[in-house]
Amino acid sequence: MPRFAANLSMMYQEHDFLDRFGAAAKDGFKGVEFLFPYAYPAADLRARLDEHGLTQALFNGPPGNWEAGERGLASLPGREDEFKQSVASALEYANILGNERVHIMAGLIRPGEERARHRETYVRNLDYAAKQAAAADVTVVIEPINTRDIPGFFLNRQDEAHAVCAEVGAPNLKVQMDFYHCQIVEGDLAMKLRKYIAGVGHVQIAGVPERHEPDLGEINYPYLFRLMDELGYAGWVGCEYRPRAGTSAGLGWLKPFL
Repeated sequence: MPRFAANLSMMYQEHDFLDRFGAAAKDGFKGVEFLFPYAYPAADLRARLDEHGLTQALFNGPPGNWEAGERGLASLPGREDEFKQSVASALEYANILGNERVHIMAGLIRPGEERARHRETYVRNLDYAAKQAAAADVTVVIEPINTRDIPGFFLNRQDEAHAVCAEVGAPNLKVQMDFYHCQIVEGDLAMKLRKYIAGVGHVQIAGVPERHEPDLGEINYPYLFRLMDELGYAGWVGCEYRPRAGTSAGLGWLKPFL
């Protein structure tokens, strides 16, 4: 049975951020993930995890200037030094929070920019990140994201992501398969999961198209959960969705799996 982690950046927004840990644990979650930890001392976040018996499943490396619209640094030519600093920051937090997965965001490619140059930068930076993470027993994951939610995002398809991982050739570089993004871009979720399962390091879910609870929309999640069990997926499933109303009130879909 899949292990579900509450995404505290999207869920439980009716609570202050540090109070979301307790709310998630009260609802039966054993793990949590979120976008970024860097606004809080790592020790404070670790204390919340320990207080509520939670495992940190995942967070993202620093994305550049998020408020200015940046969505990652890994594919951006000329930002290599900043990228290396971001990897160091992420691994410092992971060492304290205990998560074994860190998501490195690819970043945006602007109209007129050379895709081949971005890809060369991406591969080189991921090689660096994977080597640094290996020394800390951390796996780096990369995520294809649809361009409806993030226009211009560099990485969009499962085959592209797995090809990048194969080129880098690091055993601790894997793909974060978000069924929400995958369904919007390419569909055929079950067959893609079967094809790429060996290279999948983390899974995320949400209903399509509104990105609400996974019991509403065009994806048959109970079927995919059974398939994950059949394929032996043992990682976390991050619940990265926006609740329709109160988070706890919308968790009826989760109860059969607790």
